[in-house]
Amino acid sequence: MALAISLVFLLFFPICSLAQGDNFLFNGFNGSDLKLEGDSKLKPSGMIRLTDTTRDVIGHAFYNKPITMFDKNSSSYPNASSFSTEFVFAIVSQSSSPGGFGLAFTLSPSPSFPGAETGHYLGIFSSSNDKNPSNHILAVEFDTVNGYKDFYNSYGNHVGIDINSVDSKKFEPAVYYATDGNKSELSLESGDLIHAWIEYDGKAQLLNVTISPIDKKKPTKPLLSYHDYDLSSVLQETMYAGFSASTGDNQSSSHYILAWSFAVNGIASKLNLTQLSNPPKENSSSSSYSRPIKALIVALSVVVFLLLAILFLFTLYRKLMPFETLEDWEIDCPHRFQYKDLYAATKGFKDSAVIGAGGFGAVYKGVMPSTGCEVAIKKITRNGIQGMREFAAEIESLGRLRHKNLVNLQGWCKKKNDLLIVYDYIPNGSLDTLIFHPKDNFVLSWEQRFNIIKGIASGLLYLHEEWEQVVIHRDVKSSNVLIDAELNAHLSDFGLARLYDHGEISHTTGVVGTIGYIAPELARTGKASASSDVFAYGILLLEVASGKRPIGPGHSDQFILVDWVMEHHEAGHVLDTVDPKLDSNYVVKEMELVLQLGLLCSHFKQEARPTMRQLVRYLNGDEPLPPVYNWDLIESESVSEMNSRFMQVISTDSFISYKSSSFGGISSSSMASGR
Repeated sequence: MALAISLVFLLFFPICSLAQGDNFLFNGFNGSDLKLEGDSKLKPSGMIRLTDTTRDVIGHAFYNKPITMFDKNSSSYPNASSFSTEFVFAIVSQSSSPGGFGLAFTLSPSPSFPGAETGHYLGIFSSSNDKNPSNHILAVEFDTVNGYKDFYNSYGNHVGIDINSVDSKKFEPAVYYATDGNKSELSLESGDLIHAWIEYDGKAQLLNVTISPIDKKKPTKPLLSYHDYDLSSVLQETMYAGFSASTGDNQSSSHYILAWSFAVNGIASKLNLTQLSNPPKENSSSSSYSRPIKALIVALSVVVFLLLAILFLFTLYRKLMPFETLEDWEIDCPHRFQYKDLYAATKGFKDSAVIGAGGFGAVYKGVMPSTGCEVAIKKITRNGIQGMREFAAEIESLGRLRHKNLVNLQGWCKKKNDLLIVYDYIPNGSLDTLIFHPKDNFVLSWEQRFNIIKGIASGLLYLHEEWEQVVIHRDVKSSNVLIDAELNAHLSDFGLARLYDHGEISHTTGVVGTIGYIAPELARTGKASASSDVFAYGILLLEVASGKRPIGPGHSDQFILVDWVMEHHEAGHVLDTVDPKLDSNYVVKEMELVLQLGLLCSHFKQEARPTMRQLVRYLNGDEPLPPVYNWDLIESESVSEMNSRFMQVISTDSFISYKSSSFGGISSSSMASGR
């Protein structure tokens, strides 16, 4: 009876019907023209099993004839031809263990893949040729395992488009769009039949991937749409079409193909789905152990399970509790990013994405996959309590601050030993770079410098007086001022910052900052204040006006910028200190104001320095600048000697570098002790 039914079915529904050219249809694979390799087998039912649940195996099933993918008679030649394929597949995993790793529809120059690896490589790629443009491989993966190049594998269930690499260009969780437009999840390894369509429009350069359960109509909306991608650079004139699947060393599934049609420059023939049946379920292999051994195995399994459960709960507790009760900044801070998004934004924190490096770690340029926005991601090297302090200080100080002249902190992430802070990307790098290491002989004009100076002052005024608490930056310097595309200033790097309430006295102790910008009183008391930020700002003013660094080698002794400017001021020719690169193109009154204000801010006595509010008024011309005297009752030589001794006291350095994406890189020595 069964034989008669089969004969009737074959009569009315032929297993394989080939159309003209490179089009074909398989409503089953008995007698079909396919090349099977590896673990692939043709089952009596007519379905192809690419792999069974054996560990670390590969299975291939390819149409045995090459397919012409470039139509020389077409007006669009040499663009790749449009193509369409439709197939039904099933992935069956054992109920007792997780499945893996999935299957892929593949267009490749050859039906064989020497050296291809199992697991995440799906029997197509290997660690030696992954991401090699000479592969000329297009694959659409139906993957059940996440964790490629990660520490562990996890449940995947996604569909991805792969170009010459197992690292998908685009992927989405496996869902289908119902008739009402809502998404419904589709478990790839459920063992149920899944209907798939892959369509490429060569003229529109659009690749669509659609899936649905076998009993549903084709959704009107595809799961994946890859726009504006010309496959002409990937495909060759003739290609082989087929399927590949693999298992792993500890995860495996049986992968089946039940029906398949393919067409070039047309729509693939519809499959006959009426006679397709589900593949057999995978059961764990029966054990030949005796009853006592089975009982012992069960008992040990229960003990191991309980221990793992306790370990899991303890780990979960350790992970969740800090964010609930440990520190307030973890609750009050801005958006917390997922590690996988930052990993994707930097393409796995590649070295090529690094735009800065230093004692804290590295800064990466990234593009957020969800928004396409450019960001800067600081990856702090976690060094015990000290690294955590820097991380918390930067988030706590910048987390709620909002000012046009401060770098905007978008969010943060903690994962194991990785501490990550995400900022807006500032394209022109640091002020230090633009002054000392410009590219293409670029010179900041005086108008641009004066605008930058006023912007930094506005940002410091906000920190000292206008926010709900007093914020002491403690590391104001030219390399911590970033310049945007419109050449506006943004104060950055708040890793040393400290906060306290208005009306209180700062209890912060410890000499920190950068040599040349550190106020003299810090060597005596170790107490930072708003006035010590003013001192650093004064040095910055002299640096911007003169084009010279705060300290450096001199003719006979250590060069100290503030002393040098004071000497010229006392001699009555302070304008001789102006940066020669300006070529005398500046407003004299503004330049004299900045140089004198720099001297006033860098006075060795705290009480002689102005506040940031007074500074802003001076810069805006709202209040006349008081006269600048030669360090009150102390001679310049004594001050120079004191400064030299102060430099000798400070000897703990760490190297910090920020590389600009537009104008070059900078470096400075920074202190990292006593925070």
